[in-house]
Amino acid sequence: MIVICGIASEEPIALVTHELERLGFPYLMLHQRDFLDTSLDLEVVGTGIQGRLVHHGRAVDCRSVTAIYSRLMEWRLLPELQHAGDGERQLCQSWHEALTSWIEIAPGCVMNRAAAMASNQSKPYQAQLIRRAGFTIPETLVTNDPDLVREFRARHQRVIYKSISAVRSIVRFLDDEALERLPLIRGCPVQFQRYVPGVNVRVHVVDGTPIATRVRTDRVDYRYAHRDGGRAELTPWRLPPELADRCAALAARLGLTLAGIDLLLGDDGEVYCFEVNPSPAFSYYEAHTGQPIAHAIARALGRGASTPV
Repeated sequence: MIVICGIASEEPIALVTHELERLGFPYLMLHQRDFLDTSLDLEVVGTGIQGRLVHHGRAVDCRSVTAIYSRLMEWRLLPELQHAGDGERQLCQSWHEALTSWIEIAPGCVMNRAAAMASNQSKPYQAQLIRRAGFTIPETLVTNDPDLVREFRARHQRVIYKSISAVRSIVRFLDDEALERLPLIRGCPVQFQRYVPGVNVRVHVVDGTPIATRVRTDRVDYRYAHRDGGRAELTPWRLPPELADRCAALAARLGLTLAGIDLLLGDDGEVYCFEVNPSPAFSYYEAHTGQPIAHAIARALGRGASTPV
């Protein structure tokens, strides 16, 4: 049995469940907005876990679960809690704590465990892990000192900036307008990097198999190119074997069964790695290229291969 955790209508989850149905793999959709109608009865016994999930009257023995795909949103932001009382909020929190604890120690194929995803909470920390895996990182400055930023920009000329946390931010150039706002960083460190011209590549690694998408764009952040009046052209790309092996090894080193690795093929001939997303919105790339990423995820979940706890 495969368990899918998250919002059923969200595109990545909808694509995966569609593929599971098409392939004939049994699954349970554990919709986190239905926490009031779902019970978790779990117990750790020795080195194993036993218990059951009951969702809308359907019971599943935890020992029968061979794979989990988790794409949970922050529970505090659930619409059901906007006007909820303290009791309901506490129930929701306890439910999510029990669920995430089970995901963390459940045997089988898990995409992904919280411990493995934790490196993405700090971009500077994750960058150190990426560098240890043999990838090049553009020259980077993390600071809340405006004077250091000005020195960094004077040295590299073209500089971009982005968040250091897991919260998605729009990558932008540090232009003259942004320089005027530099005093604001004193209250919160920001990550600045030397801008590297080149071609973006997103590599989705699914259970050790890389699927690469090449992105040509005229904007610094291709994800928002169309909104800014720019262009972003996504095409499937075959990774050179050595680079494919490095991407698979990086995901494995981070303990990620599913990963979205952001690379850049620099005009200087170097391959740079910006970050590794442990909960990638792969549907954006699949929609533009037709690459069977959801199919690969469903197949990996169906195999239920064991991953380290």
